[in-house]
Amino acid sequence: MSERIRIAIVDDHPALRIGLGAILNAQPDLRVIGEAGDVAEALAACERHQPDVVLMDLRLPGGGGAQATLAIRERWPAMRVLIVTTYDGDEDIHRALQAGASGYVLKDLTSTELVAAVRAVHRGEQVLPPAVAARQRERVRRKDLSPRELEVLQHLVNGLSNKEIARALSIGDESVKTHLSGIFLKLGVTDRTQAAIEAIRQGIVHLNHP
Repeated sequence: MSERIRIAIVDDHPALRIGLGAILNAQPDLRVIGEAGDVAEALAACERHQPDVVLMDLRLPGGGGAQATLAIRERWPAMRVLIVTTYDGDEDIHRALQAGASGYVLKDLTSTELVAAVRAVHRGEQVLPPAVAARQRERVRRKDLSPRELEVLQHLVNGLSNKEIARALSIGDESVKTHLSGIFLKLGVTDRTQAAIEAIRQGIVHLNHP
């Protein structure tokens, strides 16, 4: 038998790490050699164990999975990162792929699909299930929001009024209205509620983000 694929699992839920580890270690060609629960631990595990493939969640203490992926790919270009998450928003997918992830799968995948995905990214293939690929194509068709529009949208999602957004960003009420008009146009919506729903659905911003 050829040498096993060495895997590190990064997720802040210990039970999930145990479950994934059991699935992967049951395969003759796979071996879990490290675990981590946050970004700092992930980088330390990669330094210590030098895995071939890193299974990475998106929501982690100390920073996000995309941030950790970028750091890993910059330091160890040969390592492959497979995102394994519950988040299927367009922007979540886009940020992960831009950071250098080789694949993006959702946690409802079967054991067989997980094992196949690990083997595929190890071979250098990109793994995007049809639903994830469709979301990414949808994202490509949408115009990007500007940094200021993203700030306004985040405050909107967190429940701030126009006046509160203006105070938080030290801009005028009319500027907020102008930014909202641009946001509505780019998201294809007509009001604040629809904008908030779309922003969360697509993963552009998240509730209670600092």
